Amino acid sequence: MRRATFTDAAVSYAAIGGTLAPDLMSYPPKGYRPMEQSVKLGSSQDRFDAATKLLMTWGIQRGSGMEVTDLENGTGVQYTPVTFGPDGTPAAGQQHPVNEATFAADGTPYIANGMTATLRMKVWLFQVSAPVRVVYVIDEAARVGFAYGTMGGHPESGEESFIVEHRDDDSVWLTIRSFSRASTWYSRLAWPVLRFQQAKFTKLYLRALHPVGAIK
Repeated sequence: MRRATFTDAAVSYAAIGGTLAPDLMSYPPKGYRPMEQSVKLGSSQDRFDAATKLLMTWGIQRGSGMEVTDLENGTGVQYTPVTFGPDGTPAAGQQHPVNEATFAADGTPYIANGMTATLRMKVWLFQVSAPVRVVYVIDEAARVGFAYGTMGGHPESGEESFIVEHRDDDSVWLTIRSFSRASTWYSRLAWPVLRFQQAKFTKLYLRALHPVGAIK
């Protein structure tokens, strides 16, 4: 079977970059359920640097018990997500350059725009494979993160973002935002279970970067 390339592996939803919308919790894409949670990770530049390094090498997913496989950097064609101004309207003149590939000391590639991966996890008695595609990366002095969108074969449809912020009071915060719905008729039948598992993994995500794992 031919391995799918970056350009022919499309995401399975339309509102690409929607997790950046300031009013996501009030006005999610039609038919989708939004979520937002934050946790304080500590303080200092060192804490920010350590958290973002872990974040950008799939540390949240691996730290929550997922296996990250089938990593592909793609062909260089990137999605350009929509960013929004303070009034909630799309900002003008948006450009999002392609990230150059970089690697951690152990050879793990840093997350970059357009990268694809398969997240494998245990859900009750089943092994679930969830293909995702990175739709944007944020790389600022005090704000680092990314979002991925679901691809065909994922039990859900939607987008999830993970952003670490170093605030003016020196505190470091992780914020997770998402919008999602079941992707197929049979996953809709299992939607209560999927919602339960999503809430469980969100809690694990928040704990994964916490220095003492103190999130209950």
